[in-house]
Amino acid sequence: MIDVVRSSLAPDLLDYHEGWALQRRVHAEVVAGARPDSLILCEHRPVYTAGKRTADDERPTDGTPVVDVDRGGKVTWHGPGQLTGYPILRLPDRHEVVAFVRDLEAMMIDVARAFGVAGERVEGRSGVWVRSAGGWDKVGAIGLRVEQGVTMHGFALNCGNELTPYDRIVACGIRDAGVTTLSAVAGRSISPADAAPLVLAHFRRGVLGLAALEEVAA
Repeated sequence: MIDVVRSSLAPDLLDYHEGWALQRRVHAEVVAGARPDSLILCEHRPVYTAGKRTADDERPTDGTPVVDVDRGGKVTWHGPGQLTGYPILRLPDRHEVVAFVRDLEAMMIDVARAFGVAGERVEGRSGVWVRSAGGWDKVGAIGLRVEQGVTMHGFALNCGNELTPYDRIVACGIRDAGVTTLSAVAGRSISPADAAPLVLAHFRRGVLGLAALEEVAA
């Protein structure tokens, strides 16, 4: 059984610090065996976050605040129009992190396909990508932390968010590719509220090798 914590889809946006505290609380409960594996879905208020490998020249150059976090990956942006998901679950084996990343990619590729968007993997890079005139644009990002065998942080799927915030950073540390949204590629408005039921449906069907879900309040 997996608890699904559906938290703050627009217009009720989630402050990143509050969401991070929620993650830590749920993570501690899963580690202790007091709660089953869980999934948090949300839209954040606008925020830049930086993983442990972020270089100084990848951060905003205009003094915009950045929240340094304990996940892998580099600097990125979260905000309205982006569906952010935090699967907090116990991995059967610590060596299964790469397989877990591949499963998250497969889930986002399937969700994108439902909107007529051909998402793909790019060898040597995590996340989900779409082909563009310039080569590749990223539409889905992944940044994880595994502590005591339980995952934290997760994935971000660009649905209909603005792209100008990415102009201030080197998103995910990648300088030779762009960023896009499902809406931009599909040519119509697609919101996190549109994508969330599809994400949940994939989890319910056993995507990531997980059990059936039961929605509960946080």
